[in-house]
Parts: sequence; structure tokens; C-alpha cells
Amino acid sequence: MDLKPQDLLVLLKAAAHPPQRWTYASLGKALAMSASETHASVKRAVASGLAVAPSRGEWSPVHSNLLEFALHGVRYVWPAMPGPVKRGVPTAFGAEPLASQLTVTPGEAPVWAHPTGSAKGPTLSPIYRTAPQAALADPALHRLLALLDALRTGRARERSLASKLMEVELTQAFAGKVTAHAPR
Repeated sequence: MDLKPQDLLVLLKAAAHPPQRWTYASLGKALAMSASETHASVKRAVASGLAVAPSRGEWSPVHSNLLEFALHGVRYVWPAMPGPVKRGVPTAFGAEPLASQLTVTPGEAPVWAHPTGSAKGPTLSPIYRTAPQAALADPALHRLLALLDALRTGRARERSLASKLMEVELTQAFAGKVTAHAPR
């Protein structure tokens, strides 16, 4: 069973809101996906060790494995493809938490092409086609996706800072919640 990009979107949504228990339908609605797509994503995530399912209908991301994959694997499995300058949703170092940490020339920061976007810049392919829409509706998810894009496409300095911030963001999200640890 091969992981798909939408699997990471599902995992990051759950990681952004760890105490929340998602039904496949509500998760699908939040991510502009079908319930069957989210169910299949969770099955693949569990099979790959990025999530655990202790009982039927219950599942959660495995913090350490998700962090390791985000930091060291995603950029090789699903590299971000740059595109032409368009209007869109800021991502990578154009969005928080990186935007306040780096000085960027206007129009240089990448965006996901989107008709309701607030910025103009070089386009970057999102991890999954519905990621921009989901990010607009959820600032916590947007932060994780922006960091993920910095890891997928950034230069060494941006990747290094994004790695530290991704660890902080995911650790804070999981703080106070007992996470399951799956074998690697």
C-alpha cells in the first residue's frame, strides 16, 4: 500500500487538532474530500506507521513518526513544483510562522494558486489539490502546510528554520495528549 499526498493532509489536519475526534465524513468535509477518501487515507497512514488505530473508528497520528517523515522524507517523495507568478494563498516562507522570521522581497514568497488568494508570487504545487481551500478555513493547518512547503522546496536556511518550527508546532499540538508510539 503506497502513501498518497492526501494522506499527509489528513494526518496534518488531525495533528493540528489532536483532542478532536474526527468522523471520516467531518474530516472529509473539512478537507474538501469524500469520506471514503479520508477513510482510505487513514488506512494507508496506519499501514505505514504514521498513525495508529487502537480500536474501530478511533485513530491518531504518531507524533514522532509524522515529524520524522515531514522533516526527512516528504521533500523526496512529493517535491514541490514551482510555477509562474499568480495570485494565491501564501505558503512556505510567505506564511506564518516563517514569514515573521525571514525578510522577503514583496512578490518573492511562494503561493498556492487560488482565486481568493491575498498575495501574488511564484506558484508552488500544494501537497494535495484541496490543501489551499482547507488551509484558508483552518489557520493551524495552514501553519503546518506552510512549514511543510518550506521543507519541500526551501533553501538550506529556510529548511533548517522550518524543521525547528515544525517540531515546535507538532510538539505543542500534541502537548498534554498521550500519543501512541508505533514501532519504526
